Amino acid sequence: MFMSLGIGFSMIWSIVTENTMVTEVVQASQGVILPLWILIIILIIMGILYYKKNFSIPKVSSSGAKPLTETLPTNLEVKRTSSDEIYKTIDAAGYSYDSQQDIFYSNMDSWQKNMGYCSFYDEAAILSGMIIDCEPIKFIYEGKQWLIEFWKGQYGMSTGCEIGAYIRQESKINIYGIFKEAFYKGVGDEDKLQMSFSLRMRSEVLFSRSEKHWWLTGFKLGEFSEPSDLIMSLSITLKDLVMRDAFVEALKNVGYLNNEIIINGNTVALIFDEPRTEQPNARIERLDRITQTKNKILCDKYQEITKNYDTFPDKVEAIQNQAPDIYDKIVNIGKSKEVFRHFEKFKNNLNL
Repeated sequence: MFMSLGIGFSMIWSIVTENTMVTEVVQASQGVILPLWILIIILIIMGILYYKKNFSIPKVSSSGAKPLTETLPTNLEVKRTSSDEIYKTIDAAGYSYDSQQDIFYSNMDSWQKNMGYCSFYDEAAILSGMIIDCEPIKFIYEGKQWLIEFWKGQYGMSTGCEIGAYIRQESKINIYGIFKEAFYKGVGDEDKLQMSFSLRMRSEVLFSRSEKHWWLTGFKLGEFSEPSDLIMSLSITLKDLVMRDAFVEALKNVGYLNNEIIINGNTVALIFDEPRTEQPNARIERLDRITQTKNKILCDKYQEITKNYDTFPDKVEAIQNQAPDIYDKIVNIGKSKEVFRHFEKFKNNLNL
């Protein structure tokens, strides 16, 4: 029970931090477990503010407007000019564009690597409009705790999936003594793994990727999906047989059956459709519906505006002209800095 209250309390803080009265209550509560009636009051405030934050739909206009750039990870100014500058903006956000598949994917040296991983990121995903299935697989190899995690679902205005490889750090996250979790760092060059995946929505293949990486991703802009409609066929080549066996055993421990795991040398392949691990506490059906309703409207609007354009730069220009508020969401593809900002608010409670 206290874990669920802790997660809910963490989400509340992320949403209502601008509210002076609530902030004072939260600050005064550090180190203690709040009475239930106070939590209920804050939950009510959270619900009201969450609805206002997540259910306002950007307006479409026929005139141009200055795009919002506050959530970009650099100070690069976005202008309505050449395609080169558009791609530079996407690169600054940590991604590159594959014109053949019409998808975005994470760069090897993206700024996200410096942020590491903890399960709080999965809990906070909904605050950035992401409704995604998560599958963390933890195992010990050479005396270190590894985490290989798969994700798939709706990332705001994009449908996408990810595979990430991490190693646990000595430090732990401690939020108000309620939420305690290990912190992981993205693996270095010597530990990168060959990864591959193909993402399908029902029977249609959306895209595929394969690379030796620490974080292999793909995001298709303007594509709407429910996580349950997505099937991710993936394979990972581990470093040796010992690591392979440890990974396979961890897969079995979370519920994968022998006939669902394909082994070929050091390579392990499987299908990620229905998660076998417990999903984030924040995945509440009503909040999922509210968030997905907004995501669907945004994707439909993107498709409507860009249907007569062939190239990505032309599509972006059309969005800038007709729906500048949506443009800001385009340049924050996938896991943007907004996800990690919720985590940054807890810096004073970390021992990193």
